[in-house]
Amino acid sequence: MNNQIEVTYIHHCGDDMTTVNAARVSFDKESEGELSGKDIRLVNYLAEHGHHSPFNHSFITMRVKAPVFVARQLQKHKFMPWNEISRRYVDYSPEFYEPKEWRSKPEGSIKQGSGGSIEDQEWLEQAYNNSVLDSLRLYDYLIEQGVAPEQARMVLPQSMMTEWYWSGTLGAWMDMCKLRLDDHAQEETREVAERCASVIKSFYPVCWEAYCG
Repeated sequence: MNNQIEVTYIHHCGDDMTTVNAARVSFDKESEGELSGKDIRLVNYLAEHGHHSPFNHSFITMRVKAPVFVARQLQKHKFMPWNEISRRYVDYSPEFYEPKEWRSKPEGSIKQGSGGSIEDQEWLEQAYNNSVLDSLRLYDYLIEQGVAPEQARMVLPQSMMTEWYWSGTLGAWMDMCKLRLDDHAQEETREVAERCASVIKSFYPVCWEAYCG
């Protein structure tokens, strides 16, 4: 994984039992203590038959660091509050994403994803670095000349790293992961989802296995 992309756990509420009891309240029932086999079967039933509302009574917040082009893909997910660093308010020199390799366009009629590695990696890397450096120099010059950060940011490329607080119910997080962990998802976006999934599985292992396993 690229060490520039980061996912940091902030806090959460609820656990696997929260989902169980959210479902059992329909019958005015409640489980206590450790999850029983019956509780686990209930969670599996809920996931299998599309009864998703009980999964939405637990909540997770994480802080994510990723390039802008990844953030804009992930920001499309509904019902997940998002607060991001604003280049309107900060004017320090940004960090830029460094891809581990340049990938080819997929073959055939496939319009998303990518193929294998491009041959001339060294030239592409140098060309990319030169482009980023030119953008950064112009940005720094605009700031030095007193241009407002909200305008100066226009020259920064989508490879700029950004950070955001990202929150959602357990169900919303798992829906995001199911989509972004797919083999057809962009590699960099899939990396964010993998890191988020690691956090989710640590707190909600039964729900994760039933919903996404």
